[in-house]
Amino acid sequence: MNIALVIIFFFAVAALFLGIRATKGKQMNVDEFAVGNKGFGALFIFLLIAGEVYTTFTFLGGSGWAYSKGAAAFYVPAYICLAYVLSYWMVPKIWRFAKDNNIISQPSYFSAKYKSPVLGIVVALLGTIALIPYIVIQLKGLGIIVSEASYGAIDSITASAIGALIITIYVIISGIHGSAWTAVLKDILILFVIAFLGIYIPYHYFGGIQPLFEAVQAVKPESLTLASEGLSVVWFISTIILNAFGFYLLPQSFSVILSADGEKVLKKNAITLPLYTLLLLFAFFIGFAAIIQVPGLEGSDGDLSLLRLTMQTFDPWFVGIVGAAGLLTALVPASVMLMSASIGLMTGIYRLTRPNATDRQQLIVSKMLVFIIIVIAFIFTITGGEALAILNIMSYGLITQLVPALLFGFFDTKLMNKFGAMAGIVVGVSIVLYNAITDIKLIDIFYNIPSYLNDLNTGMIALIANFIIGITISLVTNTKITPSERVIIQNKKEAIR
Repeated sequence: MNIALVIIFFFAVAALFLGIRATKGKQMNVDEFAVGNKGFGALFIFLLIAGEVYTTFTFLGGSGWAYSKGAAAFYVPAYICLAYVLSYWMVPKIWRFAKDNNIISQPSYFSAKYKSPVLGIVVALLGTIALIPYIVIQLKGLGIIVSEASYGAIDSITASAIGALIITIYVIISGIHGSAWTAVLKDILILFVIAFLGIYIPYHYFGGIQPLFEAVQAVKPESLTLASEGLSVVWFISTIILNAFGFYLLPQSFSVILSADGEKVLKKNAITLPLYTLLLLFAFFIGFAAIIQVPGLEGSDGDLSLLRLTMQTFDPWFVGIVGAAGLLTALVPASVMLMSASIGLMTGIYRLTRPNATDRQQLIVSKMLVFIIIVIAFIFTITGGEALAILNIMSYGLITQLVPALLFGFFDTKLMNKFGAMAGIVVGVSIVLYNAITDIKLIDIFYNIPSYLNDLNTGMIALIANFIIGITISLVTNTKITPSERVIIQNKKEAIR
């Protein structure tokens, strides 16, 4: 057993210990399991939300996109920072409604907003479909990172299996508390690793960050600009807007919102988190450096650029630390995803079929769903295949189809009701699914369309159709408001004022 693997194993055990110990002194019920009884302060909310940014993407996708796609990678910090800005106004409204109505999951929120259990089912299924590929990505990324960083001492499938086991154990025992405490360890380690690598490597090989980009400009200048077609400016802007609105609609991010102990906590994090997100730039610096120092990585091998450059530059003990940080960037977000998916299915579907189920029964079902979901995700991790690739492409496009229902839900308006919300979601999801299967573009339908419009993110096109259908169906199906209902609406408006 080499020193790198020993270090990785040590941090894996530490994460498991923290995850299990997190339940100490807690009387575990459904609310405690799902949202920490809505008692998390600013620090834990910060760490959990940051955990959704610093995933295995930081180690593989971020540097890999910089290596393979160049400037297009900068859409990631751009949309995340915009999401935090939007959250300053949007997220407290979600928390307030959830607090007043004792809501612990995303499906329950939409079901209560629109007084529609069926909409809750739709949201629960949509959230699960969108999350499973993300869990798979974490498990796959974990396996690759550990296998590479251990110099092949452990294969990727075995590493993924061990990671899945660790996640399952502490999620079933501690729920979101386990994720919160392991996030503390993860963020301390990743703050050190990614900042150190992002500064050291450019100075070690090029003498600074500016010389790094000058070297890339000389060798591969197209990496420093957006393409004229494909990953163009239009794609860049539309993807930033789409993902910014969808960020907090991801079930795991939504769960973190509900776990806060107050609106001020969420607003504080909206202010501070954009600064923390800038650390992603260091991962991109490493990817750009790898263009010069580790040339020839083709296709998906570009995702290995950070690890390959690290192994080329440092001794095995430091590679082990980097591998451990990569391990934790998989464990923390995957655990929140797993927990939120199970709670979403329990509240959205099980509670509907068993409205008289006790708290204990709901907790048992939630834990059973944790096991079922991780098994499904691990099977996809092993088998991969075309189905997984399609799911990966469409996941964000799917979850953002909840945006119209979310935004109109903040107001008393006839522009969106439960029928319009569901119709819009169905249309939007259908467009995303069809595009994922056929890879059709606007130019295939409208032959004379300008090329720049053809680069619009498909999820954005689906979202526009979603808005149009949702508003139209809502206006058509709205019944005449009775005098008593008008009084209720007027009272609500006065209360808001």
